[in-house]
Amino acid sequence: MADRWDPSAPTSRRGERPGGSSATRPYPSRRDLGTVRRVDRGGGDRLLRSHLATERPPAVLPRRTPVRGTAWTPPRPDNGSAPRVAPLGSGDDPGVESNARLTGLTAAVLFVLFAVEGITVLQIRSLLTPHVFIGMLLVPPILLKMGSTGWRFARYYLGSPAYRRKGPPPPTLRLLGPLVIVLTVTLFASGIAALLGPVAIRSPMLLLHKASFVVWLLVMAVHVLGHLLDTASLAPRDFVERTRRQVDGARLRQWAVAASLGVGLVLGVAVIPKVGPWLGWFSGHAFG
Repeated sequence: MADRWDPSAPTSRRGERPGGSSATRPYPSRRDLGTVRRVDRGGGDRLLRSHLATERPPAVLPRRTPVRGTAWTPPRPDNGSAPRVAPLGSGDDPGVESNARLTGLTAAVLFVLFAVEGITVLQIRSLLTPHVFIGMLLVPPILLKMGSTGWRFARYYLGSPAYRRKGPPPPTLRLLGPLVIVLTVTLFASGIAALLGPVAIRSPMLLLHKASFVVWLLVMAVHVLGHLLDTASLAPRDFVERTRRQVDGARLRQWAVAASLGVGLVLGVAVIPKVGPWLGWFSGHAFG
């Protein structure tokens, strides 16, 4: 039989034999047809079904895993752009960044409340009630910020690699940190003691409250200016869509700050009835 295909015959390329084209001398491909042609003893051709699939299975690509400390943004379906990796900052560690965001958000809230409290100081006699209310409102957020900064302090000096990579604050702010804490505790503790303490200690506590305020104001001015840019950068990150997803726990951090303000509201409302009797005592003490 003419033009019988012999599997032992050499070929020049897929689909043809020497001396003819692929149209006249077909050489079927197993990939395309999924069959195998074999020559038997009788000289006839017989098609045997192959176990090969008629189509190549789709390639399985490895799943892209985001680098630790970065957020992987999938490509948009409309333009097919390549994935983007958004840097975290703060040492490229999610734990460090989370702590920094909580500190920055709390600091922003404290900045606003301290500004309002400063206005009441200008007219302390007539604005004593809002002065006391805002002062008690400030206590829980201050404790929250002390906790977040204390956590960073402890992790750094205990040798945590992530916090070591982030590094300490500048030397001036590093030295002022403990002084800010001591003065803040003294200022608020003396004010609360002057308002709620026994009559015998009200006068010395009030004097200590006024003196500590002057020193605290000077130190706090340097502290706020030194951290102003970091606070402005960190505070909105849990509210902006692009940066919110970089680190888990944004809602938890927001609720922590909100809960501290809620506790402060309760404290402020609870001490308002004490203002009237204290004013009576102060008037008799000052002018009696």
